[in-house]
Formats: sequence, structure tokens, C-alpha cells
Amino acid sequence: MDTFTTIAILFTISALISYINNRYVKLPGTIGIMVISIVLSIAILISAKVFPEAYSFIKELNSSVDFTRTLLDVMLAFLLFASALHFDVEKLRQHKLPVAILSTVGVIGSTTIFGFLFYWTLPLFGIDVPLLYCLLFGALISPTDPVAVLSVLKKSRIPNSLETIIGGESLFNDGVGILLFVTLRELTEDTNTAFTWTHTLQLFAQEVFGGLILGLVSALLCMYLIRRITDLQTILMITISMVMGISVLGSLLHVSIPLAAVTAGLMLSNVKLGQTESAIPLNEILNKIWGLIDDLLNTILFVMIGLQIAVIHFYSAYAVISLIAIVFVLIARAISITVPSIFLGRTLGLPYKRIAIVIWAGLRGGISVALALSLPFSEFKPMIVSISYIIVIFSIIVQGLTLNKVVNKLVD
Repeated sequence: MDTFTTIAILFTISALISYINNRYVKLPGTIGIMVISIVLSIAILISAKVFPEAYSFIKELNSSVDFTRTLLDVMLAFLLFASALHFDVEKLRQHKLPVAILSTVGVIGSTTIFGFLFYWTLPLFGIDVPLLYCLLFGALISPTDPVAVLSVLKKSRIPNSLETIIGGESLFNDGVGILLFVTLRELTEDTNTAFTWTHTLQLFAQEVFGGLILGLVSALLCMYLIRRITDLQTILMITISMVMGISVLGSLLHVSIPLAAVTAGLMLSNVKLGQTESAIPLNEILNKIWGLIDDLLNTILFVMIGLQIAVIHFYSAYAVISLIAIVFVLIARAISITVPSIFLGRTLGLPYKRIAIVIWAGLRGGISVALALSLPFSEFKPMIVSISYIIVIFSIIVQGLTLNKVVNKLVD
């Protein structure tokens, strides 16, 4: 299946599923789209013997898309740039401490706690997995997914301060999460490589600071160009090419594409542009167009996540472990948020009554699945991929659908 055919089919399926959700199902946007996609995939799997052509078609469609590369190297930069472009930078400054703590200490703590809980539990099921792989699993499942979080927050009634904290955390915690993942993955690929702080700090500087610099330079260049023109078409093309450039250069330089895209989006969100001949501000039009791009890519992404169920092999032996892993994810996030809140108190600016909302709003999404699929082949990869997918489904559907109930119950 050639590239254009694959894109055309994905767009068509996404459009049909989006229509069904808006016309009949009426679930919140991305959640409804993912639910319908999963139901469609399960129906095709069940009827594979009756309609083998449909199953072969979905399987070929999935195999023609490199889900990991498409999300991490292409779509993610567009999604994060669009989200950051709409983010209130002033509110982010007001809550910079909790965002910084949650996106660093929170991710490291959650990774460690989940990894050890998982490692201690697996022998009860007769499964022996090295601690390194359990920590690797923790690194890919601990960071909250900015795409999933921000898409759900749009439809929630969460207080503005908490929305800023949770949204800001999800935008920035990928740098630490990917750093941990890359470091641990290198150790699993080369067992002769010993862990050193020097090597870890080098990776940190390259991924995080490299991403920040790339985003800063890209945004400054883009700002220099768009401030000198008033043609909307040209401005839009410049911003799109900038995001594409971040994706390409980020991959070549091995720096954090998410951090670069977020940095560029936040910087451009403060740029004041001129107006059209009809006196409509260019910023307003540009934000609406990027909002539309964000919605379209979100729809396609969640359809792709839903359709992955047709190619990911699930093993019944992992069913109970998957449920336990879901609990461990919530426990790890709860501890990694509650402990800093206790020690920092009011300095963190996160009232105890609202900690549960922050815990429950930490959704996992396509990034976790993509990182799991990027693991080198080993006897442990099928289990990690299967359980990661189950955690993502639970996170988006269960946590996403019940978030407003939790907010209503806990907010005064």
C-alpha cells in the first residue's frame, strides 16, 4: 500500500468514525473516536474468519504505517506546537514550580516506584523479568501524554489553575521521560555498558537542552519573518515549515522534538501580528487554523491507536498482570505527587484536596504505545507492549470519561 493510499484511507476512516461519534455516540471527541475505533477493530478480529478480507485490509493498513516514527517524529511536533500556541504563558509562569516539580521529580519517582512494584510482583505469576526492563517499562508509561491530556482537558470543567498545572506538566515531562527511556534502553541493548552519571548527564544535555535551543532558534527565526508581513497564507506556511524543520532537525541532532515544539509554540504565542484588510487580527485567524490542524491530527492519531488492536498480540496470561499494572501506575503517580506536596506544602501551590484530581488527570496515550513498540526485540517486549496498550485504553477511556465527576466531587 503506497503512502498516498494509506493517508487517504486513514482520513476516510477518521472522517467516518468522527461522524458516527458526533451524530450517534456523542462521547467527548477523542475518547469517542478511540472507543469506536477499538470496537471496530474488535469486531473485525471476531469476524476475521467470516470476513477475512476486512481483517487483511486493516492489518495491511497498520503494517503500512510505522506508528512509532509517525507519532514521535512527525505528528507529535505539530500536536505539541498547536497546544503550546494556545497555552496561557502568563498562567504558566504563575505555576512554574509545580509544573517543574511534576515534570521532573514526579516522572523520575513514578518510574522508580512502578519499576520496583512491577519487578516484585511478576515472580508471583511465575514470570522472571530483569529489574532493568521493569524500570524501562516504568520510564515509558510514567510520563503523562500531552496529546491525550490536553485533548481531554479541553472538554473538562477543571479549574483554570489545575488545568494550567496538569497541561504544563504534560507538555514538559516528555524530556525527562524520554531521557530515562533512552538511557535504560541503551543499557538493555548493550549489557556490557555500565551506568555512569557522566553518560546520563550528556544524554540529558543533548535531549533536553538541545531541544530547548532548537525550539528557541526556530521560534526566533520564525518571529523575525512573520512580524514583517501581513499575508496570512505566507505566515501559515512559515509556521508549518518551522514545525517540519523541528521534526527533521530534532531527529538528525538526537534532541527532544517535543521540548523543541513546545518551546517554539510558547514563544510564538506571545507574538503580536498585524491584521487583515477586514481588521481581523492575524493572531486570531492563525490560532483557529492551528486549532483545526490540532483537532484533525488528534482524530487521526486516536483512530490509529484504536486500530492498533488488530496487530498487537494480546496474551491471556497477561490479563491479570495488566490490571495490576494499572493500579501500580496510579499508585506510583499518587506517591510521586503527594510526597513533594507534603514536603513543599504551600510553596508548591497544590492544595491537598486537589491532588487527587492531578493524579486522575494524568492520562497516558499514544506516546507510551509508540515507545513500547520502539523497544528492541526481546522475550519481554510482547508483554510490555500488550500491558502498555491496556494501560493506555484504561487511562483515556475510564479516566478521561470520569474526570469531570472527580472534579465535581473534589472541587469546592
